[in-house]
Amino acid sequence: MIVTANNLLGALPPESRERLLELAREVSFPAGARISEEGHRADRFWVIRTGSVTLDMRVPGRRPAAVETLSHGDLLGWSWLFPPYTWQLGAEALSPVRALEFDAARVRELCEADPVLGRAVALRMAEIISHRLQAARTRLLDLYGPYGSGPMP
Repeated sequence: MIVTANNLLGALPPESRERLLELAREVSFPAGARISEEGHRADRFWVIRTGSVTLDMRVPGRRPAAVETLSHGDLLGWSWLFPPYTWQLGAEALSPVRALEFDAARVRELCEADPVLGRAVALRMAEIISHRLQAARTRLLDLYGPYGSGPMP
Protein backbone atom coordinates (compact mmCIF):
# COMPACT_ATOMS: atom_id res chain seq x y z
CA MET A 1 0.00 0.00 0.00
CA ILE A 2 1.38 3.41 -1.00
CA VAL A 3 1.70 6.01 1.74
CA THR A 4 0.97 9.60 0.71
CA ALA A 5 0.79 12.75 2.81
CA ASN A 6 -2.95 12.19 3.44
CA ASN A 7 -2.99 8.41 3.71
CA LEU A 8 -4.12 6.83 6.98
CA LEU A 9 -4.47 3.12 6.25
CA GLY A 10 -1.15 2.69 4.42
CA ALA A 11 0.76 4.25 7.31
CA LEU A 12 -0.66 1.90 9.96
CA PRO A 13 0.96 -1.39 10.96
CA PRO A 14 -0.84 -4.31 9.18
CA GLU A 15 -2.57 -5.62 12.34
CA SER A 16 -3.86 -2.15 13.27
CA ARG A 17 -5.01 -1.54 9.69
CA GLU A 18 -6.98 -4.82 9.68
CA ARG A 19 -8.67 -4.02 13.01
CA LEU A 20 -9.69 -0.61 11.70
CA LEU A 21 -10.94 -2.02 8.39
CA GLU A 22 -13.33 -4.30 10.31
CA LEU A 23 -15.32 -1.13 11.11
CA ALA A 24 -15.49 0.15 7.51
CA ARG A 25 -18.45 0.17 5.16
CA GLU A 26 -18.51 1.04 1.46
CA VAL A 27 -20.27 4.26 0.43
CA SER A 28 -20.48 6.35 -2.71
CA PHE A 29 -21.13 10.01 -3.52
CA PRO A 30 -22.12 11.49 -6.89
CA ALA A 31 -20.10 14.33 -8.41
CA GLY A 32 -21.09 17.62 -6.79
CA ALA A 33 -22.31 16.07 -3.53
CA ARG A 34 -21.42 17.93 -0.35
CA ILE A 35 -19.83 15.30 1.89
CA SER A 36 -19.21 17.52 4.90
CA GLU A 37 -19.90 21.12 5.86
CA GLU A 38 -17.57 23.31 7.88
CA GLY A 39 -19.00 23.81 11.39
CA HIS A 40 -21.35 20.79 11.23
CA ARG A 41 -21.07 17.68 13.39
CA ALA A 42 -18.13 15.39 12.53
CA ASP A 43 -19.34 11.89 13.36
CA ARG A 44 -17.60 9.89 10.62
CA PHE A 45 -14.66 9.92 8.26
CA TRP A 46 -13.74 8.33 4.95
CA VAL A 47 -10.84 6.80 3.07
CA ILE A 48 -11.25 7.54 -0.64
CA ARG A 49 -11.09 4.50 -2.92
CA THR A 50 -11.92 6.15 -6.26
CA GLY A 51 -12.70 9.67 -7.43
CA SER A 52 -11.61 13.00 -6.03
CA VAL A 53 -12.81 15.39 -3.33
CA THR A 54 -12.01 19.05 -2.81
CA LEU A 55 -11.59 20.46 0.68
CA ASP A 56 -12.77 24.02 1.15
CA MET A 57 -13.11 26.64 3.83
CA ARG A 58 -15.43 29.57 4.28
CA VAL A 59 -13.98 32.99 3.70
CA PRO A 60 -16.20 35.89 4.87
CA GLY A 61 -17.67 37.81 1.94
CA ARG A 62 -16.38 35.34 -0.64
CA ARG A 63 -17.10 31.90 -2.04
CA PRO A 64 -15.55 29.00 -0.12
CA ALA A 65 -11.86 28.70 -0.96
CA ALA A 66 -10.64 25.35 -2.29
CA VAL A 67 -7.78 24.28 -0.06
CA GLU A 68 -6.75 20.86 -1.30
CA THR A 69 -7.86 18.00 -3.53
CA LEU A 70 -7.90 14.44 -2.20
CA SER A 71 -7.97 11.20 -4.18
CA HIS A 72 -7.29 7.45 -3.96
CA GLY A 73 -6.11 6.34 -0.53
CA ASP A 74 -6.47 9.75 1.10
CA LEU A 75 -8.18 10.32 4.43
CA LEU A 76 -11.19 12.61 4.30
CA GLY A 77 -11.92 14.06 7.73
CA TRP A 78 -9.94 14.46 10.94
CA SER A 79 -12.30 16.63 12.99
CA TRP A 80 -14.01 13.50 14.37
CA LEU A 81 -11.01 12.87 16.61
CA PHE A 82 -11.16 16.04 18.73
CA PRO A 83 -14.00 17.61 20.72
CA PRO A 84 -16.25 19.38 19.94
CA TYR A 85 -16.30 17.07 16.87
CA THR A 86 -17.21 19.68 14.26
CA TRP A 87 -15.80 19.86 10.74
CA GLN A 88 -12.98 22.34 10.30
CA LEU A 89 -13.27 22.19 6.49
CA GLY A 90 -16.03 21.40 4.02
CA ALA A 91 -15.74 18.70 1.36
CA GLU A 92 -17.33 18.21 -2.05
CA ALA A 93 -17.06 15.33 -4.52
CA LEU A 94 -15.39 16.58 -7.71
CA SER A 95 -16.21 13.31 -9.48
CA PRO A 96 -18.13 10.21 -8.48
CA VAL A 97 -16.49 8.92 -5.29
CA ARG A 98 -16.33 5.48 -3.72
CA ALA A 99 -15.00 5.40 -0.18
CA LEU A 100 -14.73 3.44 3.00
CA GLU A 101 -16.76 5.11 5.74
CA PHE A 102 -15.94 4.79 9.42
CA ASP A 103 -18.19 5.62 12.37
CA ALA A 104 -16.13 8.03 14.48
CA ALA A 105 -17.46 6.94 17.89
CA ARG A 106 -16.68 3.28 17.17
CA VAL A 107 -13.16 4.13 15.98
CA ARG A 108 -12.52 6.27 19.09
CA GLU A 109 -13.71 3.34 21.25
CA LEU A 110 -11.40 0.94 19.40
CA CYS A 111 -8.45 3.33 19.82
CA GLU A 112 -9.19 3.63 23.53
CA ALA A 113 -9.37 -0.15 23.96
CA ASP A 114 -6.22 -0.81 21.90
CA PRO A 115 -3.46 1.64 22.90
CA VAL A 116 -1.11 0.47 20.13
CA LEU A 117 -3.74 1.16 17.50
CA GLY A 118 -4.77 4.39 19.24
CA ARG A 119 -1.19 5.69 19.26
CA ALA A 120 -0.65 4.74 15.61
CA VAL A 121 -3.87 6.48 14.56
CA ALA A 122 -3.13 9.58 16.68
CA LEU A 123 0.41 9.95 15.30
CA ARG A 124 -0.71 9.54 11.71
CA MET A 125 -3.61 11.93 12.22
CA ALA A 126 -1.18 14.53 13.59
CA GLU A 127 0.92 14.21 10.43
CA ILE A 128 -2.15 14.54 8.20
CA ILE A 129 -3.42 17.56 10.14
CA SER A 130 -0.01 19.23 9.87
CA HIS A 131 -0.01 18.66 6.12
CA ARG A 132 -3.58 19.98 5.76
CA LEU A 133 -2.87 23.11 7.78
CA GLN A 134 0.20 23.86 5.68
CA ALA A 135 -1.76 23.29 2.47
CA ALA A 136 -4.56 25.58 3.69
CA ARG A 137 -2.08 28.27 4.69
CA THR A 138 -0.29 28.13 1.35
CA ARG A 139 -3.54 28.16 -0.64
CA LEU A 140 -4.97 31.11 1.30
CA LEU A 141 -1.74 33.07 0.89
CA ASP A 142 -1.88 32.36 -2.85
CA LEU A 143 -5.49 33.54 -3.01
CA TYR A 144 -5.52 36.49 -0.64
CA GLY A 145 -1.96 37.45 0.27
CA PRO A 146 -0.43 40.68 -0.98
CA TYR A 147 1.36 40.17 -4.30
CA GLY A 148 5.07 40.75 -4.26
CA SER A 149 5.27 40.72 -0.47
CA GLY A 150 8.02 38.09 -0.57
CA PRO A 151 8.81 35.62 2.17
CA MET A 152 8.24 36.62 5.76
CA PRO A 153 11.33 37.07 7.91
